[in-house]
Amino acid sequence: MKISVVMPVFNEAELVTEAIECVLYQTEKDWECIVVNDGSTDQTGALLEQLAAKDRRIRVIHTPHQGIVASLNLGLAQSNGEYLARMDADDLCHAERLEQQAAYLDEHADIGLVSCLTRYGGDALEFQGLAHYVDWTNEQITPNHHFSNRFIESPIIHPTVMFRRAVWQQHGGYEWGNFPEDYQLWLRWMGAGVAMTKIPRTLFTWREREGRLTRTDPRLSTRAFFNCKSLYLARWLAENNEHHPEILVWGAGKMARKRLASLRDLGIGIAGFIDVDPQKIGKTLDGVPVISYEKLPQPNNCFILSFVGNRGARARIEEHLLARGFVKGKHYICGA
Repeated sequence: MKISVVMPVFNEAELVTEAIECVLYQTEKDWECIVVNDGSTDQTGALLEQLAAKDRRIRVIHTPHQGIVASLNLGLAQSNGEYLARMDADDLCHAERLEQQAAYLDEHADIGLVSCLTRYGGDALEFQGLAHYVDWTNEQITPNHHFSNRFIESPIIHPTVMFRRAVWQQHGGYEWGNFPEDYQLWLRWMGAGVAMTKIPRTLFTWREREGRLTRTDPRLSTRAFFNCKSLYLARWLAENNEHHPEILVWGAGKMARKRLASLRDLGIGIAGFIDVDPQKIGKTLDGVPVISYEKLPQPNNCFILSFVGNRGARARIEEHLLARGFVKGKHYICGA
């Protein structure tokens, strides 16, 4: 079996048929679609049985409601494919998605996971934050993009991925906790050296709507995302910061300082804040001095965590650091 598509489903009677039809219409034919019906109480189960009756490559597993993590792990455990692909019951994908992603993995033995560009399928004006997030993920193409920017946001939209069975077997599947299960998986796998990339083609549509887990699950809150990334960022700093445990933090805003508390709890010391605001420069905030961006130490004398969330500002900060001789990953890293 070439590809196993794993699709957890809970009360998606209105949309699941379209999602499964996207799999049925794939140009790649060597696949199975494992649909885990996670205790749906609407007509989802009946629809799935009807679809499975038409194509034996669709395998439906009915379980009591356990949540997405248990459903994902059950689907993976029941899979047979060399490559494992994700798909959600309320999204859509291009007919060539499976073929192109599998071909990429065939041709690039060093890549453990491949994604693709995504079209935002919601109201970009009403939900600007999510639309901007999709745009940002579409800028993260190469393995270096994913690796060096993984502490800003999750660089990969979960249902767009295809990864090797060997990666899952070696590094483990989804874990349950007060964190987004997909982002934690990417951080864990990248921390173990798994290279991730994207095919620079739009092969997926991420539909946004009220009630989606992205909006309602507390494990996907901003705080949960930050606590998750803090753990892996602290580990990375301990291994890569020559000045560990001390760092300089670019960005002295109230929200940034509040979020840094979790890094401090993990043993990271804030030696100073860097800022452009003359009203902050020279002051002490939370017991830490604020210095001007114009008076940075030499690259080999410090390590900087750029902690400014605004994308335009982040780009200007990186330009300034690079002009001063700072090397990303050696002298600084970006977070948010």
